[in-house]
Amino acid sequence: MMKKIYFKNLKEYFNKEVEICGFVENIRDLQYVQFLVVRDISGKVQVTLEKNEENKELNNIISNLTNDSTVKIKGVLLENEKVKLNGMEIIPKEIEVTSKCLGEMPLNYKDSKSATIDTRLNYRFLDLRNEKNILMFQVQTCFINAMRNYLLENNFNEIHTPKLIGAASESGSEVFEVNYFGEKAYLAQSPQFYKQMAMASGMDRVFEVAPAFRAENSNSYRHTTDFTSFDIEMSYLENLEELMDFEENLFIAGLSAVKEKYGEKIKEYFNVEVVVPTKPFPRIKLEELYSELENNYGFKMNFEDVGDMNSEAEKLASRYVMEKYGHEFVFVTDFSAKKRAFYHKRENGIPQGADLIWKGCETTTLALREHRYEVLVEQAKEKGLGTDVEFYLEFFKYGCPPHGGFAIGVDRITMLLLETGSLKETMFLFRGPSRLTP
Repeated sequence: MMKKIYFKNLKEYFNKEVEICGFVENIRDLQYVQFLVVRDISGKVQVTLEKNEENKELNNIISNLTNDSTVKIKGVLLENEKVKLNGMEIIPKEIEVTSKCLGEMPLNYKDSKSATIDTRLNYRFLDLRNEKNILMFQVQTCFINAMRNYLLENNFNEIHTPKLIGAASESGSEVFEVNYFGEKAYLAQSPQFYKQMAMASGMDRVFEVAPAFRAENSNSYRHTTDFTSFDIEMSYLENLEELMDFEENLFIAGLSAVKEKYGEKIKEYFNVEVVVPTKPFPRIKLEELYSELENNYGFKMNFEDVGDMNSEAEKLASRYVMEKYGHEFVFVTDFSAKKRAFYHKRENGIPQGADLIWKGCETTTLALREHRYEVLVEQAKEKGLGTDVEFYLEFFKYGCPPHGGFAIGVDRITMLLLETGSLKETMFLFRGPSRLTP
């Protein structure tokens, strides 16, 4: 069995027999010669075959091929400076059609503007053949892997928490209910309670990259009902500043890796310059931000969102920070306790947390957690929470270290990094209130 060769590595095999597998990108069947362009996830290569009696069987195979069929080809790889595609070509000895593309496709995946987003999502398996889309997931993989490696280098353990839970977490207003052997169960909104349980168990530093579910009837560009969350929790934090500093390092690690490996391609395909941020990221208190946004842009927060941020405020916050500091990131602190979760630690009534805004959108809510049982019980009562959080409160009865953490939406940071404008573009398969297939 021959070792699989990715096309990006073909230059190592000049004047050798190779076996390649991929999609047929283009077919040119001329009078005296036939050309195929074959692609795999890493690149493209030209296959050249003269028309003659010796090649008659192979000529017939190519004559009956269709674009986007898949093939396995054995042949000799030659260097040829006349070939515009990477200066090389394969002279085939064997061609096997491993699957044939039947009929006209329902969309032209090479041109994303040729079909509506709904059509593209209906045929996502075709839409994803677009080189830009493939690059998007390579970039996402690089980003997440770099952050994961940073955590492993800093003594984190990876955990895997249940996605079926017996009680609706927090308020229960945004959970999906499922039948669990005749009893009610719920899809987890986040691993929040379980990663805090890990702190109570003495695991010290944990992370998880896993699905989360929100029953939000929202059709905005940045919301989805089923997303991937990169969750982090760590013990013995001295203050919020320490947690923000850690997240800065994490983003710098991820963006540095992406810029090094894919920066040029991202510029070519998405027209986006990957910026590795400098430390420290700007910080601003919410009330101060309100004042600056009103003074600079005439923005005044609407009544129901006072004490918090909304999408318009996030966009203007990024504009303000870019104009004042030349920075893509900003931490907003000192939110109202009424707008924050009951488990956020407070000092003088102020939650010890922040939102990290990047390119006009919230990427993270990070916070120190309240680990003292008596205080936590009171804060839960204040929010009107009772039986739903009883199991969670048990974690803190028997000693639990001070801790904090945050979660990053993987799909959202991909959207912001590549500036696609919608989660529908950056998710492998999008889920929303009106989409449950494919």
